[in-house]
Amino acid sequence: MTQQDALSILKTGANVFLTGSPGSGKTHTVNEYVSWLRSHSIEPSITASTGIAATHVGGMTLHAWSGIGINDHLTPQLLDAIAHKEHVAKRIQKTKVLIIDEVSMLSGNVLSMVDEVARTVRHEPDRAFGGLQVVLVGDFFQLPPISRGETEFAFESPAWRSLNPLICYLTEQHRQDDPGFLEILSAIREGEWDHTHVSRIMARESDYDSYGEDTPQLFTHNADVDRINRERLDALPGKAHQFAMETSGSQTLAQALIRGCLSPEQLVLKEGAIVMATKNNPAAGYSNGTLGVVIGFEVGTGYPIVETRDEREITIAPADWAVEENGKVRAKISQIPLRLAWAITVHKSQGMSMDAAAIDLSRAFEHGQGYVALSRVRRLDGVYLLGWSENALSVHPRVAERDRSFQEASEAAALTFAALDAAGDRELMEQNFIKASGGSLKAVAVTEKKKAPKKSTHDETLALLIDGMPLTEIALERSLTLGTICDHAAKLLEANRITEDTLLELIPERLQDALPKIYEAFSKKGSDKLAPVRTFLKNKFSYDDLTLARALYHKQA
Repeated sequence: MTQQDALSILKTGANVFLTGSPGSGKTHTVNEYVSWLRSHSIEPSITASTGIAATHVGGMTLHAWSGIGINDHLTPQLLDAIAHKEHVAKRIQKTKVLIIDEVSMLSGNVLSMVDEVARTVRHEPDRAFGGLQVVLVGDFFQLPPISRGETEFAFESPAWRSLNPLICYLTEQHRQDDPGFLEILSAIREGEWDHTHVSRIMARESDYDSYGEDTPQLFTHNADVDRINRERLDALPGKAHQFAMETSGSQTLAQALIRGCLSPEQLVLKEGAIVMATKNNPAAGYSNGTLGVVIGFEVGTGYPIVETRDEREITIAPADWAVEENGKVRAKISQIPLRLAWAITVHKSQGMSMDAAAIDLSRAFEHGQGYVALSRVRRLDGVYLLGWSENALSVHPRVAERDRSFQEASEAAALTFAALDAAGDRELMEQNFIKASGGSLKAVAVTEKKKAPKKSTHDETLALLIDGMPLTEIALERSLTLGTICDHAAKLLEANRITEDTLLELIPERLQDALPKIYEAFSKKGSDKLAPVRTFLKNKFSYDDLTLARALYHKQA
């Protein structure tokens, strides 16, 4: 199926599984669909199975979107808590289209949890995902979900069966422009590789002196990644800055947090260190997976200053990871949310495209690891093989079996929709979907730019908000105070020029969590003046915090 065929099917509002080999254009197709939705005034919810994947699509994790967090079992108490968490419930209720990227790494259990949450919150218990259009994106030949027991793929779950998505299997190739390399990757995918394919890969065997220092290194195990990163750090000149993790509360729970935290207990950094963020903090301007280089340390606090790949400078302050129970923090750890990133694991490379990579597959242990690592690279001459094992090219047998049925279903869907197109029925389905989603039939150009008069100060802030720039960075960009930018954001919300979700994603988590308490204060003291509310709340919140909270409070009325 071509990208255009898949796009035509998506526009009808059908539930879809968009799949295909790496480089077939899945992300491009999703981006085109998102642009089309927005041109018709429909804002989709864009999510992914992991934090790293979420950074690639400019969205949030499915766990955060649905409110399930790190939980692996949906109890009645958790479901009730999610339904009563106002900004989460409102987000789910307002959503018309839910996009889930990297679905191969999502367990069937999690998909079913999200299905149940959506049905409950949207008050549609008999409709899959509460009647949302759901677009699943991914390739099951890539890395499977992490599971304690027998892996259950998303396609094996009751939620998948209930959703019954149409299959759009993309067959064009846009990443690899090396026919020989593409033939090797296809053979691995189809389970038809032989000694000739292996010998061609082995011919790329290299040592550590064969590639440049900027070439990413991919390993299957964290221990190898840690070793390379430590060696590169030691080779840098300059003073080492150490940051020790702090813990509080139950030590048993704190140790569980430490094991799950991507930042180390002792983080050592120098100027010039390549680093990756390990936590989402949209208000500060970074997400889990953001890459950059340490360019200095803030005077006074000593916090690292990181220049990101898109040339933004961000001071990274400590972040908290906590376990809560009945609204009370049982355990908490605090650390600079960074880790060294000269080398990364194959798991974290999924979704990336590279001109070259040094790859060690000598200890491959998971189905799909070799395929994912090799398929990151555009040409075979960009592969530097550091190690090899017999397991490197294995793919999961259940995936190989199901993939054949996916291809057949995709061919059938293409024929069906071609007939609908010929009869003019597909266009009618498209119009009905736009109407049902509350969109506008008349498309508005979202990319075409015309000469316009000079923007007002609010319009300039609006443009940066829409681009996802954090409030603190907008203040720096525009040489204005943070208070002025907060006032702009509040007025833009009141004028319905930005959505509540847009503002909620930009404010700090501490303020999000405190909104119910602040709303109660406004209810008791009135919202005309902030000073009485601030005094009532014992000066725990700044006037900037309360300016934003008041704008959100007005939307609740």
